[in-house]
Amino acid sequence: MESLAARNLAAMAISVYPVRRCSRKKRVRKEMKFPIFGVRCKGGSLALPVREDFADEEDYVKAGGSELLFVQMQQTKPMDQQSKLADKLPRILTGDIVLDLVVIGCGPAGLALAAESAKLGLNVGLIGPDLPFTNNYGVWEDEFKDLGLERCIEHVWRDTIVYLDDSDPISIGRAYGRVSRHWLHEELLKRCVESGVSYLNTKVERIMEASSGHRLVECEGNIVVPCRLATVASGAASGKLLEYEVGGPSVSVQTAYGVEVEVENNPYDPSLMVFMDYRDFMKHKVQCLEAQYPTFLYAMPMSPTRVFFEETCLASKEAMPFELLKTKLMSRLETMGVRILKTYEEEWSYIPVGGSLPNTEQKNLAFGAAASMVHPATGYSVVRSLSEAPNYASVIANVLKQSHVKSMLVSPRISENISMQGKLCMSSRTYI
Repeated sequence: MESLAARNLAAMAISVYPVRRCSRKKRVRKEMKFPIFGVRCKGGSLALPVREDFADEEDYVKAGGSELLFVQMQQTKPMDQQSKLADKLPRILTGDIVLDLVVIGCGPAGLALAAESAKLGLNVGLIGPDLPFTNNYGVWEDEFKDLGLERCIEHVWRDTIVYLDDSDPISIGRAYGRVSRHWLHEELLKRCVESGVSYLNTKVERIMEASSGHRLVECEGNIVVPCRLATVASGAASGKLLEYEVGGPSVSVQTAYGVEVEVENNPYDPSLMVFMDYRDFMKHKVQCLEAQYPTFLYAMPMSPTRVFFEETCLASKEAMPFELLKTKLMSRLETMGVRILKTYEEEWSYIPVGGSLPNTEQKNLAFGAAASMVHPATGYSVVRSLSEAPNYASVIANVLKQSHVKSMLVSPRISENISMQGKLCMSSRTYI
């Protein structure tokens, strides 16, 4: 998914931040456990420390790594304007019913794929924690119009500019929009309701295979949901449910710290979106540690006084810490003469980029960030996932229907590996 930190490649800066790391071992399917510390809850209390399972070290990095606490804080922000999935969608009925498709993950990619698949007549179940969309999304206006989602854009800038140095800004000549995460969530949920998607608010532990060839989606609380095909759309850190190619490129991370604020002395034209501002506002000051690592400012002036500022490290071998990004942002704004009067929201954006593709020999499908459908240089993914969902659903529906006919004519058992058929049909598609 691209949050406001996800950028087009107008300029590229790769950092190698000197943080102590564990030596990288060969990828194995043995599960490893890493500690997760408590998440600050609403009201200021701190939850008790818990532990979470990850498939391996890379899966841990994809989930947030050293910045996991901030990632969890971002994911658990209260968003009262967004409906609960469980309040709108009927519960998945467990028992003898075998669903055609189970989509695991309730982000934009998961909701879109579930809705598009159910619209084609499949019996679709959606499984995952009932969490809101908490990241802010920025998109090119024309791309969202092509998806029929222009009503989900809450603000549009007529042009987008980039500062690479002290020269005049470069005009991209393309309108940019800020997506309302609330409107997008409600629109995708509405599509799920209309197409007949059912839902289960729980976490998936594993996906097994039954003797019949069906998939058994095992969830917390000893709940098992049988289906003909399972598709994982639960984000980049899906190593417990999917296998990835061994020996592929290592994962880098894009991190960004943002604030939406009321300010005095806003230097930016409210009619223009500042895509990247790489100007060095620290060059006349004593060079401190944080000034050595390349970052840029991303600015959305909502009005002459209300602005979303975000300090971004485009890609780094080690995640640039959010606290360091915050320090850099505040130093930048102070040097520019911007005075913050009120803070409306903080954002911690963490986007894994690059990494291996899903192993095509496995029997489960992947979609969205779980399928590495994140641009490896920019972090963009949401528009790509939303635009691919109808095509992906169409292939799945065709394969499942063909397999159903074959099973009736040839054998009461499923005679073909459905997931492999789906992969063959979709092997010509590019996902990054």
